[in-house]
Amino acid sequence: MNAFATAHLPRSTEAGIRKVTRGIARRLVLSTSGLAATEFALMLPVLMSMGMYGAEIAYMTSVNMQVNQLAVSVADNASRLGQTDNSATTPTVTESDVDSVMQGALHQGENIDFNERGRIILSSFERDSATNRQFIHWRRCSGELVEESEYGNATNRNGLTGAEIEAIGKPGKEVTVDVGLAVMFVEVYYRHEGIFGSMFIDDDVELKQEAAFLVRDDRNLMPTNQQGVTGTGGESHCT
Repeated sequence: MNAFATAHLPRSTEAGIRKVTRGIARRLVLSTSGLAATEFALMLPVLMSMGMYGAEIAYMTSVNMQVNQLAVSVADNASRLGQTDNSATTPTVTESDVDSVMQGALHQGENIDFNERGRIILSSFERDSATNRQFIHWRRCSGELVEESEYGNATNRNGLTGAEIEAIGKPGKEVTVDVGLAVMFVEVYYRHEGIFGSMFIDDDVELKQEAAFLVRDDRNLMPTNQQGVTGTGGESHCT
């Protein structure tokens, strides 16, 4: 007799094992006790992705609102320059005045690192009484982001030189000005960085907002052949 012959279980034992196995399989098939946990595990990546995407969009919307508020603040403050001047002469805009407006804006944008990732372009938009042409009398900038205005410049494309400027501003929100007045027009650019990097948005998303305010009080705009901003130095020249 072979010493290694396979031992056979009694028929009753084999039947019992099959019965137990079928019972376990049936209970597993009919059991719903772990269904919720299984479904949650399957849906968790989708839910997390949707939540992260929602947080990203909400954050970008919040930053865009801050950029808009910053543009409005700069235009409003620039339009008020000279209001506290109690001298008998009509006040002018000085380099220190512009610097104070720009520094206030940079401070306002500290929580989004605006100085490193943003650019403010402030323009005095006026109309020349001799030619009736609208022009950019002077322009000042702040912020380290390299960006240029979409509306000419203050030198060879200011409206008096180069092509005429019919208006400035986004379509549907164009700005014009009458003789003797000035509009403080602001463009704000900001290079946005997402919470999760480039997972949901591009790396180079750039936000832009514009704002314009008419100067509030009488202001000495100075002849068009002069710079338009008095004083020396200044830290806000566009370079």
